[in-house]
Order: sequence, then structure tokens, then C-alpha cells
Amino acid sequence: MAKLAQTKDFCPNAACPDYGKLQSDQLKPNLKKLGKTPRGVQRYQCKTCSKTFTETRGTIFFYKHAEEEEILEVLALLAEGNRISTLTRVKGIKEDTILRWLREAAQHTDQVEDVLMAKHHVKRAQIDGLWSYVRNKGEKKLPGNG
Repeated sequence: MAKLAQTKDFCPNAACPDYGKLQSDQLKPNLKKLGKTPRGVQRYQCKTCSKTFTETRGTIFFYKHAEEEEILEVLALLAEGNRISTLTRVKGIKEDTILRWLREAAQHTDQVEDVLMAKHHVKRAQIDGLWSYVRNKGEKKLPGNG
């Protein structure tokens, strides 16, 4: 199975001459580690364009206040058939936040599926049901729209 490139493998700045060039393909890599955020997320800087970015850029975890494990747990519980209203009550997470996580996860289906099946033991049929929910009913209904 081919390894998917991650944000830390290339400069994500579209204006950079090294945009999208994998570090492993270059004689002299252009990215350097530049400390961590207060939450412990690795920061990088491109030596070519001087732009900085975090390792979570381009993932469902980018710019989130919740821990990665909490987001994945909520997605796994949704896949297992738990209702958003139940998770809102039990976990103390707003319904809009859970819906946003769900929609963003749908943009990263392959990566999310791999983690949910491996770490949370979610079955393929449950994941298929989760994506079906996102496609068909994921939009929050407004009062009066049935």
C-alpha cells in the first residue's frame, strides 16, 4: 500500500517554488522543525518561502481545540449508531461542533476510516452508515423545513 503524503512532507504554500515537492524527493530538504504550539503540535517552516505551518494542516484536526482522540471517539460513537443529541448531553460538546467534525471527516474518508477501524474497532458497515448519514441527513434541519 502506498504511503500518503502528510503536511510535514512538503510545503503547503501554493506560492512557494517548492510547493508540493516531497522532502524525500529532494537532495536538500526545505522544511525544518520550528518548535511546537502550546498544545504540543509540531510546527514547521519552509526554508524557501519562510512560511510556517503545523503538522495538522490539511487534516480534520487543524485549528481544533479538542484533542484528536476526543474527535475520533465521537466519530466512532456516531458510526456505532449513537445519536448526536446523546453525545451532546454525555460529552458536553455542542451539536454544531459535532456536525462540523462529521462534515470535515467526510472530506478525509480514507484516513478517518483507517483510524476508526484500527483503533476504535468500528466495522465497515458502521462506517458506510456514517458516510451515508453525512450525505443524506447530515445537514441540520431548520424549524419549519420538516
